[in-house]
Amino acid sequence: MNAPAAYYVYILASRRYGTLYIGVCNDLSNRLSLRRSGRGSKFVTKYGVTRLVYVETYVSPSEAIAREKALKEWHRDWKIRLIEQANSDWCDLSHLL
Repeated sequence: MNAPAAYYVYILASRRYGTLYIGVCNDLSNRLSLRRSGRGSKFVTKYGVTRLVYVETYVSPSEAIAREKALKEWHRDWKIRLIEQANSDWCDLSHLL
């Protein structure tokens, strides 16, 4: 039996308290590789938003997309608080993948 697919809502940052980017995908390692090589997002390339600072995992793609949309509507302070609750030093979490 196959394991259920995982969908990720993630936040990238240019640096601590820097520019933030919120996205959703089903292959986070591949998405990070694309972003870091300058492919897939002009915004990410322009602002150097490549540090993975926050991740949530979902089984349902519709739940992940809804969460991404909700987070994009949040105030910046709320997003920073969310990041710091899980990752107070704003470390790059990509090594955990």
